[in-house]
Amino acid sequence: MADEPLVLGIETSCDETGVGIVRGTTLLADAVASSVDTHARFGGVVPEIASRAHLEAMVPTIERALRDAGIAARDLDGIAVTAGPGLAGALLVGVSAAKAYAYALGKPLYGVNHLASHICVDQLEHGPLPEPTMALLVSGGHSSLLLAPDITSDVRPLGATIDDAAGEAFDKIARVLNLGFPGGPVIDRLAREGDPKAIAFPRGLTGSRDAAYDFSFSGLKTSVARWVEAKRAAGEELPLRDVAASFQEAVVDVLTRKAVRACKDEGVDHLMIGGGVAANSRLRALAQERCERAGIRLRVPRPGLCTDNGAMVAALGAEMVARNRTPSDWDLSADSSLPVTDPHVPGAARVQEAGAGHGGGGAHGHDHDHVHEVSKDNLYS
Repeated sequence: MADEPLVLGIETSCDETGVGIVRGTTLLADAVASSVDTHARFGGVVPEIASRAHLEAMVPTIERALRDAGIAARDLDGIAVTAGPGLAGALLVGVSAAKAYAYALGKPLYGVNHLASHICVDQLEHGPLPEPTMALLVSGGHSSLLLAPDITSDVRPLGATIDDAAGEAFDKIARVLNLGFPGGPVIDRLAREGDPKAIAFPRGLTGSRDAAYDFSFSGLKTSVARWVEAKRAAGEELPLRDVAASFQEAVVDVLTRKAVRACKDEGVDHLMIGGGVAANSRLRALAQERCERAGIRLRVPRPGLCTDNGAMVAALGAEMVARNRTPSDWDLSADSSLPVTDPHVPGAARVQEAGAGHGGGGAHGHDHDHVHEVSKDNLYS
């Protein structure tokens, strides 16, 4: 285990400051500082508030993670950070912090993809990912089906949301039902006491001519909102639990149906589900049921690892180190629309060095001396 890479990961793509530390595929620390309560009174995440919260929480959260892991910062083999996608200002806080720590410690820097990290985190619970990995990622900003032959270098999008992501739909329907923010957990709780067959809400993009792996929840959201408005206009009592259960069933039905279909079409005998909505109890149950019927092995991390966290970033960073992937340059910046096809962001200079055969040396095959050759002026470029 001592020979496995020891990596610290920083996640600041939205409203949670996450710092994780892993050694190989073993989780040592997972420290999170959330600003969700601050955003709740606005009914959603306010980017400027999120950025300020990251600034205030960054150093204390890193120090807490190091204490929890029982290590010193100098023991690390690398620093990984979410470079995108996400809120630009929030990402910049994390990237700036990662640059500062990596530069000061003389460690390689890895800017990694938020979505690829959500896939890689499953290694911390269920061991190395199969290759290829079929992943269904479901969160407030993304609903995606991805095929990853190599999580560090080859991630292929099969389908994605074309309007509202699943998590976004949960939040909007919670607002319609006056349930507060975030909407996912409260709808999940109410749905357990409701009838999922009470109301026949539509299943978007499930027709024979529709895109096989794309998702659309905007029509479902509108249908639920109109149904609720009609009940209120008629002065009738709103069956809150049945609405929650029927809406939730419409979402998870489409997600699991398309994911299982993708596994069959691609000849993959397993499915990994990640992202914040993967914590939903009905999604997990229905996915298990349908995967068992189809002979597909289901991998879902525990709920705490499904939401945004630093452990997932550290997990992908450790995999980058273990596979001797090219580190990022000091001009690494945040990319709010970083495509999932880029699992990490190597700098141009590093790519040229690797092509010339200068990528070896140092711990785990990396030359850490490059940090001493960089002027401090470039650190904040």
